[in-house]
Amino acid sequence: MRWFLLLALVAATEALVKVTLQKKKSLRESLREQGKLGDFLKKHTINPASKYSAILAAQVSSEPMTNYMDASYYGAISIGTPAQQFNVIFDTGSSNLWVPSNTCNSDSCSNHNMFNPAASSTFKSINESLSIAYGTGSMTGVLASDTVQVEGITVTNQVFGLSETEADFFYYMQFDGILGLGYPSISSDGVTPVFDNMWSEQLIPQNLFSVFLSSNSAVGSVVTFGGYESSYYSGSLNWVPVSDEGYWQINLDSITINGNVVACSGGCQAIVDTGTSLIAGPDTDIANIQKDIGATLNADGEYAVNCKTMGSLPEIIFTINGVQYPLSEKAYIAQASCTSNLQASSPGLWILGDVFIREYYVVFDRANNQLGLAPIA
Repeated sequence: MRWFLLLALVAATEALVKVTLQKKKSLRESLREQGKLGDFLKKHTINPASKYSAILAAQVSSEPMTNYMDASYYGAISIGTPAQQFNVIFDTGSSNLWVPSNTCNSDSCSNHNMFNPAASSTFKSINESLSIAYGTGSMTGVLASDTVQVEGITVTNQVFGLSETEADFFYYMQFDGILGLGYPSISSDGVTPVFDNMWSEQLIPQNLFSVFLSSNSAVGSVVTFGGYESSYYSGSLNWVPVSDEGYWQINLDSITINGNVVACSGGCQAIVDTGTSLIAGPDTDIANIQKDIGATLNADGEYAVNCKTMGSLPEIIFTINGVQYPLSEKAYIAQASCTSNLQASSPGLWILGDVFIREYYVVFDRANNQLGLAPIA
């Protein structure tokens, strides 16, 4: 019996599919280096929480998204027969897959990989329109279906979007499209997400996936489908119930600095989102935290600290389900620019983006509607 269990464990481990993620400079970082960030922010209002307007509107006919100027992790997938390759953001804050079409007439598509339906023998047209709104523009296109490959996983007849127009700022993005990993209830047009098809077609051993994001470009970041790996984290996983099955939304107990509650007094809601690079929260709460860490508004419209104070800034502690998750200044301050990785959002949602996930390994457990969190190894 012992040997059977061992062999079963080995087989399950081998069945895990790991997608390597590349970490590149975000648009914000690139514009800052070029001295163009201030002008960009004057023209484009960035509000991370507009991505979740469906929560407030109580409808899911559209898929609002924004803040992709901060996205910097993406991985490769392929669509069609023979395979056409695309770099996509694996986004836990949305649920649709879409990539540019070769009929896209926007400049934003011109420097990205574009899907050619005529070159795929397994392509099927659905002839339904798709429209996705951003805080800085929109994407419009059509739905279709084809074979989608994610590393060793092949999903047949996957419905996905083909963009025909895209917002201007996508021109500067290094990824081609987006693969959503949220719940099917927030999917535009009722499309079954890629991950749900992986599970229903028995292509993965467990109904979950996990994410490891590294701040070190020499250490590979990965999304693992069908399981999680203890080598990426230290200690044990703490399990947190999902409070609303749509986004990966959880209850946040409080946020403290030096033992004092500075935000989320009495509890609040937070969304763990791989598609948002920063940590975002309600205007007043973020303003209080910026003040406590000594960050002030600079000429580019960002909050920055005096670089001389680096090394003495306090931890920001997020308490989730009774467990403390501290973030040091190395996490919440961009080291090269001494700017804060905290951003105000409206309405009052907390978004735990890549700044948080780089510090804590996350298991997204659909089978039990819970998140597993542990410090990275």
